[in-house]
Amino acid sequence: MKTAMITGASGLTGRCLTDLLLEENYYDKVKIVVRKRIEMEHPRLEQIVCDFEQLPEEKLVADDCFCCLGTTIKKAGSKEAFEKVDYHYPLEFAQIALKNGATQFAIITAIGADSNSAIFYSRVKGNIEKALMDLHFPNLMIFRPSLLLGDRSEKRTAERIGIVLARVVNPLIPRRYRGIEACQVAKAMCEMAKKGLRGVQIVESKEMLP
Repeated sequence: MKTAMITGASGLTGRCLTDLLLEENYYDKVKIVVRKRIEMEHPRLEQIVCDFEQLPEEKLVADDCFCCLGTTIKKAGSKEAFEKVDYHYPLEFAQIALKNGATQFAIITAIGADSNSAIFYSRVKGNIEKALMDLHFPNLMIFRPSLLLGDRSEKRTAERIGIVLARVVNPLIPRRYRGIEACQVAKAMCEMAKKGLRGVQIVESKEMLP
């Protein structure tokens, strides 16, 4: 029985990934770790509702784990709060998953992730990549998308405008920096996990584009 587990399933990419994994028959069970139950029913779906400050270790058991957690400094309210969501939560999730026998871990970071970057956002993304590499998962998959395109559940007016503009000018932008649909990232994560590779796989945004 092969099990997948997703954190960030209520977000843009996480929702796409959850739908995709449930549509396919590769996994016998799909677990999602959420703060509050989401409106989704499926015979192979298990929702683990919990406080991310107190993760239920005994329930976080899966073969393949997918981390789609992510926020913005504006939404989080501070750099410290942003770092908690984009660094501390993913790392703790990964540590528990590895302890419980997970062999594959996939995470979404961002284009330009670099632990030595002068840009706080890029530095945090680079730091979580480095921390996960230090855990030595049999297979670690890092996905670095550019601007994520898609319909978000929450209202981010400026971001919505940016997404519309990105779709218009995308053909004129170098492939490396083009915006990418969230569901395309989810598809790349799913396909990479099914390959069962070993080591560290870093997938840049341009490699996920159709």
